[in-house]
Formats: sequence, C-alpha cells, structure tokens
Amino acid sequence: MRMRAVAALGFALAAAPGLSGAARAAEARFVGPKKCQACHFAEHKSWSATRMARALDLLKPGAAAEAKTKAGLDPARNYTAEPGCLACHATGAGRPGGFASASETPDLGGVGCEACHGAGSEYLKDGKMTLANRSYKRTDLIAAGLLRQDRETCAALCHNEKSPTHRPFDFETGVKTQVHALAPLKFPHE
Repeated sequence: MRMRAVAALGFALAAAPGLSGAARAAEARFVGPKKCQACHFAEHKSWSATRMARALDLLKPGAAAEAKTKAGLDPARNYTAEPGCLACHATGAGRPGGFASASETPDLGGVGCEACHGAGSEYLKDGKMTLANRSYKRTDLIAAGLLRQDRETCAALCHNEKSPTHRPFDFETGVKTQVHALAPLKFPHE
C-alpha cells in the first residue's frame, strides 16, 4: 500500500499544474548517489554520515532493537526484504531501476538523494543538471522529474503514522541535521 502511495505522490508532483514532466518522471530511472556526488560533494559527504544513508542497516537483525521492540516488532528478524519497510528504508524500492536487494543494487540501499529528489536519469541528462550546463534552470529540472522537498512531501513519503516506529519529524531541523548539508549554489538556477 505504501509503495503505491509513494509512486502516486511522485507522479502527482511531477504532473502538477504548470509542469510538463509527468511522462519523463514516469520513465525516469535511478542513477544512485555517486552520480550526484560528482557535483554535490559537500551534500554527499554530509549525507554519508547520517542515519538516512544507513537506513537499510536499521532493518537488519539486532539493529535498532529498542525501537523495534517498542513498536512491537521482532528485533531479531531481518526486515531487509520487506516491501513495507523498504519503501522508506531504500531508494526506489519496487520501482523500475530502484532498489532490488543489498547485493544487486547496494548503492540504492538507504535513503539516498533520489528517495527525496526523484529518480535522476531524466534531470541529469545532457542539457539539464550537468557540469557542462551550469546555466540550467530549476524549472526545467522539475519538469524533467526533480522533486523539491517540503514538510508535506516528507510526511507523505515516509515520516508518517504508517511507520511502526514513527515519531514526530521536525522538517526544518531534520533538513539541517539529519539529511545533508545545504551548500550554496555557485551559479544561479532560477
């Protein structure tokens, strides 16, 4: 159920009024955080040290035992193949090109860039967000499937009561301390 809601939200955001990227967003494939790292080094480095980057590890037996027990989950059980858990603990789980397993798609384990910003294959194409095109416009990226995050989107995707270990999420604090650094852009993109 959560997988359908996540996919529906992504498609709805891509198809919002004034945007023409619904078809491209639906076709987009996940490229993994290493592709983003090439341009967003500071963000990638700080994200790598967060729980978000290691979210898949929290599903392993013995990990987060206290939180699992409090939520009525078996802390000794391996949840790394549970679709309901992977929807929030892996990038693109259940979607084309998304997380399949820790052995098949290790770079998509955890909550990576594309879990929040959308599958990157379309907005990272030549002429869009690339090192060669430093004058890209944010509106063009959004039309190609880039998602901008806000409190409502995060709550709809993962930070909600559907999670057995849900606790209130302060978006403004979380973005600053739990996701990644927000390095200033070197070039204007508005």
